[in-house]
Amino acid sequence: MSNMRVQSIHIHPVKSLRGVDLQEAAVEPWGLAADRRWAVLGADSKVITQREQPRLALATARPLGGGAVALAGPGLEGLTVEVPAAGEVVPFLIFGKKVEGRLADPAAHAWFSAYLGVPARLVHLDEPEHRRPVDPEFALPGETVSLADGYPLLVATLASLDALNALVAQGDRASEGPLPMNRFRPNVVVAGATAWAEDGWRRLAIGGVEFRVARSCGRCVVTTTDQQTAERGKEPLRSLARHRRQGSQVIFGQLLVPVTLGTVRTGDEVRVLE
Repeated sequence: MSNMRVQSIHIHPVKSLRGVDLQEAAVEPWGLAADRRWAVLGADSKVITQREQPRLALATARPLGGGAVALAGPGLEGLTVEVPAAGEVVPFLIFGKKVEGRLADPAAHAWFSAYLGVPARLVHLDEPEHRRPVDPEFALPGETVSLADGYPLLVATLASLDALNALVAQGDRASEGPLPMNRFRPNVVVAGATAWAEDGWRRLAIGGVEFRVARSCGRCVVTTTDQQTAERGKEPLRSLARHRRQGSQVIFGQLLVPVTLGTVRTGDEVRVLE
């Protein structure tokens, strides 16, 4: 029996907003149910993330069932947004790739425009024909993803976070640590592993659900954004650049694609199959 267990589960119903903690989540082929099914678009029809607008970290979208979300953010009244059953289908860009989704009710556009101080629209992507293919360099035929950066799920381990925080403590930005796990925005956090053991994982079982490990997760400036204040620092990118390079990327966590479907729960056993 494995000593590894699911410590926590997280989804981000609107891409780049604050994470929501769950006790369990259904695993769909393109990610956890309700995870990153909505995105905020700018006037140029590109997806806005914390890369451009760190203030998104302070807003929350809580799932209400059926795909609806309850928006909350400092300085604004909350707003419930329903899935647009017959909303206008519009093209938009995510990391230079064209995708299509349905526009939310205009009240949602007004809410995000007021919150960010720039013209914004909210779009929903959950129809099968609108989902995106996983990066073909690391995908198997037919694998898709919703609005996560590139892969259906991200897994990280507490032991590797501890090891990274030890590296941060040794660096010239030690005052920025220790960093919490929410900097890395994982879907599943695993306890009981050894530090960096996930580098060698190829196939994983979480409870009764199997996953393929597609690749290590390259990290960006979002990890330097304090998810409680939206302020930016230099860590963890500085320490990752010194100690966790893989080609041109700095890495933390592993990207997963479901092989089977089911439900994952906190406390589930995590087993390395390959």
